[in-house]
Amino acid sequence: MRKRLIQIFGFLISSLGWLFVLCTMAMDFWRITQLGGQGGSFIIKVAWYWSNLWKDCFTDSTAVTNCRDFPVLWSVTPFVQGVRGLLMCGLTLGFFGVVFCFVGMECTYIGGADKTKDKLLFAGAVFHFAGGVSDIAAYCLYINRIARTTFAASLGPGVLRYDLGPPIFLGLVGTFFIFLGAVLYAVTVCRVIVPESNAVYAYGGGTYMIPRSRGRTLYTGYYRPTGRYGSYLGSGRTSSSNISKLSQTTPTKISERDAFV
Repeated sequence: MRKRLIQIFGFLISSLGWLFVLCTMAMDFWRITQLGGQGGSFIIKVAWYWSNLWKDCFTDSTAVTNCRDFPVLWSVTPFVQGVRGLLMCGLTLGFFGVVFCFVGMECTYIGGADKTKDKLLFAGAVFHFAGGVSDIAAYCLYINRIARTTFAASLGPGVLRYDLGPPIFLGLVGTFFIFLGAVLYAVTVCRVIVPESNAVYAYGGGTYMIPRSRGRTLYTGYYRPTGRYGSYLGSGRTSSSNISKLSQTTPTKISERDAFV
């Protein structure tokens, strides 16, 4: 029950994170700057310049917005094209991660045996993590570009100093949710990640080993408690065969009652 609740919580958290990332691709004000606002006593003129992944826009104090769409794909600014590509790759990986995790969850009745479902869930967690890395790389690339322009000592003519907009912060929060969901998935299938190791216990001269496979026990080595009781060598089928041979070669005594009958 606890495993099922953790998986459901991870599914909700990761899905919410991917929803945030998807929304940021369609949102405006990835970067924004303001000019004016301190004019004369009677008329205050303000202008806002803002951009997203698809266009550059200008809004004046009368709420009139003029936009210029970015040109075709191969002539877009390189860093904008890189951010687009990284976000699309992350969303693609996230789609496969959501499908694998949904099939591999314990509360769903598809996916096969428990071991197969655990492997699917682990694969989905890996897809979530890879998609989150791709998304956070996209946001960091955009932030680095804005920061380099904002904190530059001198700028050329016509270059504005922009600030970061709300979509960047929303995307970072969504990426954090994606990583958290991937960690919750991985915690529930940690036995698949780290298989059971062999445990060795020694008592006197004997050795006991626990194999990796379930349902089987392996006894290896030899056990010699004292020389008084002889020795025991081997394990499994070899020991049983030796005992059977010994019983065949050992003469049996017939009691007087059996001989009389």
